[in-house]
Amino acid sequence: MTPHSILAVTDFSPSGNNALSRAALLGAQHGATLRLGYLVYPGDAPPADAADRLAQHALQLSRRHGIRAYALSRLALTVEDVLAEVRSADLVVWGTAPVRSLRSFFSGKPIEQFLRSARRPVLVVRREAQHDYRSLIVAVDFTPASRALVEVSFALNSSAQVELFHAVSTANEGKLRYAEVSDHAIQAYRSACRRYAQDRLFWLTDSYDSRRNRVLSAVGHGDAARQTVVQQQNSGAELTVVGRHPSSRLSELFFESTANRILRFSSTDVLVVPHDYEPASGATAVKRLAIDSPAVCRVRAGAPEPPALPNPAAVLARRCQAGPCGQSSS
Repeated sequence: MTPHSILAVTDFSPSGNNALSRAALLGAQHGATLRLGYLVYPGDAPPADAADRLAQHALQLSRRHGIRAYALSRLALTVEDVLAEVRSADLVVWGTAPVRSLRSFFSGKPIEQFLRSARRPVLVVRREAQHDYRSLIVAVDFTPASRALVEVSFALNSSAQVELFHAVSTANEGKLRYAEVSDHAIQAYRSACRRYAQDRLFWLTDSYDSRRNRVLSAVGHGDAARQTVVQQQNSGAELTVVGRHPSSRLSELFFESTANRILRFSSTDVLVVPHDYEPASGATAVKRLAIDSPAVCRVRAGAPEPPALPNPAAVLARRCQAGPCGQSSS
């Protein structure tokens, strides 16, 4: 779960500069390699000195934080160009200015397009990075992926205070009211849902005995995205962690994901973890070692075995010493 390779995407905006600073802090915290990429604003042309500015940022971050940082040689003109660099990254740190246009309404904003295709955790940076994350709020829905979501949160900073939050949906309460169920029965149903949520939250925290003094839990009622943002504002958490189910652009037009809505409502940093995410470090390390390792000749220990065939050099020497009839010249 620990990131060993980080890809930071910037457009040289204030949000992009914040993303580079946050990515450098994470790189120094985890000893990860940092790669910097540039994504042009949709419809614009990249500046002529974009590659030089990116390389300058990499050099400055390397010296300031003592990490390995370098700029990608190719500038990204589209989201697909960025996706080509994701395969060797464990974590993507995203920092681009908000896009508001009619085209983005139909095709989706760059970050939304990226989240649909990238099977990596994506950290969307909004605020200036001054220190490591000290408090996190994790929105859980009690699916099997919730445990992995908590593990990713702890891997980001093992000493941070983590609060698990679940919002109980009130959609079924509306159906009960429509069916003219009594208020007493609705209150009993809400209490049962709350007890179930508290039991499941305890199930998520039960495996973290050594960290239980830093793991909090809270239950809310209502829309999951809005209640998560409200809870984050009340607790003052510096990072919101949320999972994301696989989806398509068509489905998001009718049913916007909770992760996208939290990104829209929240003004703080948000880490979006796909439910089908894949860590890249293991496969990348094996491939890199296979390419970079020199050829090695293995030698068996012990006395050498006698050759199966006579040595050609020895045979030639004996022929030179022998006479015409094959006898020795002495």
